[in-house]
Amino acid sequence: MNPLPRTGSGWIEVIAGSMFSGKSEELIRRIRRAQIARQRVRLFKPRIDDRFAADHVVSHSEMRLPSEAIDAASEILQKVDAETEVVGVDEGQFFDQSLLEVANALANRGIRVIVAGLDQDYLGRPFEPMPQLMAIAEYVDKTLAICMQCGAPANRTQRLVDATDRVVVGGADQYEARCRRCFRPGRSEG
Repeated sequence: MNPLPRTGSGWIEVIAGSMFSGKSEELIRRIRRAQIARQRVRLFKPRIDDRFAADHVVSHSEMRLPSEAIDAASEILQKVDAETEVVGVDEGQFFDQSLLEVANALANRGIRVIVAGLDQDYLGRPFEPMPQLMAIAEYVDKTLAICMQCGAPANRTQRLVDATDRVVVGGADQYEARCRRCFRPGRSEG
């Protein structure tokens, strides 16, 4: 997907999928391309996600870009100035529903908004606000991982540890990608 250069009209792009499907890597790729085009970019991530670095978006393949950690989506509006052309947001599922209002407000100001995040939680349920963002976005890309059990395309995230909180920040030690057939909702398998 190659959106047209900025023409005064903004838009929203969503990159959604399971863990280990390349969402952050794709976000980084798009932000780097915008930087190569000399566009002014801002990249944000939730402060809660400090798995790899507090001040960088980092993919599981160790691609990284400097970013700003924030506690709430509303902070983005305060930090984006009139010169900003592209805004990236990683781990969108860790923000509340106000991310929709923020993304819409930025797009209405003529800014390209790119949000990456999980579309399903560890139970296989839609992980808000990602499904709502997908509904209002001009562009949606659903990424697939490889099932760690059978090698089939995977669009679900299997939690491997006992925890009932919806949000448990972790990596390969706590989660793995699973296909529909191998996914066991709500069952830890560590």
